[in-house]
Amino acid sequence: MLPGFLLPETTVQSSGSGEPVEIGPGGGTALLSLGISEVVEQQSLDVDVLGSANGEEWLAKPLKSFPQKFYTGVWQLLCDLDADADVRYLKVSYKVARWGVGSPTPKFKFYVFAERFES
Repeated sequence: MLPGFLLPETTVQSSGSGEPVEIGPGGGTALLSLGISEVVEQQSLDVDVLGSANGEEWLAKPLKSFPQKFYTGVWQLLCDLDADADVRYLKVSYKVARWGVGSPTPKFKFYVFAERFES
């Protein structure tokens, strides 16, 4: 149910995804917040929010994608939950990459929070 974390603050060193979160019926618009609290230089983070009717089979196209990030900060996007009326679950999928000198292992500490947006 919203409001809640789609992905609690987590430290990642490889690409992956969070657990499905049931948002319940109601559609509307969600305000998504991506917060990055720790990074190392010369790396990138791509975050997508996926939708599902049953929490097991996910739509081929993300409901929303944050622009690629490189630094700490907080960013927000609006997500139209009415775009697919069957969506009852959301899940965060993320990809990390690192380049340059030093360790080839990326490291990000970040979260994604969602809440219903009332205009």
